[in-house]
Amino acid sequence: MTLNRLDKVITKIDTPLYHTIGEAADSIGRPCYAVGGCVRDFFLGRPSKDVDFVTVGSGIELAEVVAKLLGKGTHLTVFRNFGTAQVKRHSVELEFVGARKESYQRNSRKPIVEDGTLEEDLSRRDFTINALALRINREGFGELIDLFNGVADMERGILRTPLDPDITFSDDPLRMMRAVRFATQLQFNIFPETFAAIKRNAERIKIISRERIVDELMKIMKSPRPSIGWQLLLECDLLPIIMPELAAMKGVDTLNGRSHKDNFAHTLEVLDNVSAKSDNVWLRWAALMHDIAKPVTKRWDEKTGWTFHNHNFVGSKMVPRIFRNMRLPQDQKMKYVAKLVELHMRPIALVEEEVTDSAVRRLINDAGDDLEDLMMLCEADITSKNREKVKRLLANFAIVRDKIADLNVRDEIRKLQPPVDGNEIMEIFGIKGSPVIGVIKSTIKNAILDGIIAPNDREAALELMFRIADENGLKPVVTQSQK
Repeated sequence: MTLNRLDKVITKIDTPLYHTIGEAADSIGRPCYAVGGCVRDFFLGRPSKDVDFVTVGSGIELAEVVAKLLGKGTHLTVFRNFGTAQVKRHSVELEFVGARKESYQRNSRKPIVEDGTLEEDLSRRDFTINALALRINREGFGELIDLFNGVADMERGILRTPLDPDITFSDDPLRMMRAVRFATQLQFNIFPETFAAIKRNAERIKIISRERIVDELMKIMKSPRPSIGWQLLLECDLLPIIMPELAAMKGVDTLNGRSHKDNFAHTLEVLDNVSAKSDNVWLRWAALMHDIAKPVTKRWDEKTGWTFHNHNFVGSKMVPRIFRNMRLPQDQKMKYVAKLVELHMRPIALVEEEVTDSAVRRLINDAGDDLEDLMMLCEADITSKNREKVKRLLANFAIVRDKIADLNVRDEIRKLQPPVDGNEIMEIFGIKGSPVIGVIKSTIKNAILDGIIAPNDREAALELMFRIADENGLKPVVTQSQK
């Protein structure tokens, strides 16, 4: 990793905006520093629109002066209960707060806040790489305050707490999630002493709201290689608390000399395969959960060995409960994930046998607008170490894709409306409801999907309807000719 030199970092703050903030601070005799994540990102060359500033004294007072100097187009929001203020100008958000020190009670992550020095403020930060400050005042402009060797830690690519990690994580257990998230985003290593403290304090995560945990998980899932975060969550004992269903996938059972693969390791490989091709975070969640039911469906068969029959269907039923427990969305996003989990075996089954038109039509119909995402997930699911097998499966997937294009029925099947609907069937046979109606409708739909009758062939659909009705003892009260 190559860090920006301090002189290059200073060029990032050598702008009219930062000089105006420094001028505001000088006008009321206050020291002012850019702190935290923005300074870290300056060094790492990462974009940062949100900038935090610390002053010794009232951050609100400084923000008011800054907003006045910036003039038209500047919006000031004050949070007096927290002693902070936000100045928003165009797309840039500036946060101002007075330096403070914090203390915590055992059963709460809400700190008792008191005014403090700059040193006390920096020492309460979560990690050394976030405990950096750059002076903004005219005198000493660009001076770097690095009390805990945060720049050296960035150069080594490690995450370490400024103070005792046990106190840091016990006081605010969310910081354990942040450690994993930063390690994933930055691809840093967690310092051994810091990692050991996370393991010791893992149970403390239970006092953190699921919503806050999910915020961190979503950032992990949006990272280039989300598997890093999930592997770390397992290793530091947080995963069994946060998502026990996923933790249960770790491990290999052996019986009579026959083993199954490590489904957790396989899942992370699939997740990274998907992430390399798509930024769709919900497709990534589908990849994470596609085999979620394997632990509960695992069985030993004397003839075939380890089996996971119907794990896709069982898994799709588990998704709503897991999403609910984790406070993930209960809307179409959840249904999308459940749908892909349920269907993820279908294309794989197609490539193992002759690809028929009717089978592909059914796949198109059931996957609908999510067909391409499903195919991407299924291709990512090929993780065999056997190169010839991978080559063969991918070639067969290409055949399926060609078949979809050749049929050219995607839109027609998605919009498929049978030529005869349920209301018409009830009217023809003079009934208000009967299981036979469902049989007739599904038979007509299957006949269309199988290419036996054309989607818009009403006469053929009616003929089939009368035949099925007759077989089930139904007689029309309105004849076809009367219709």
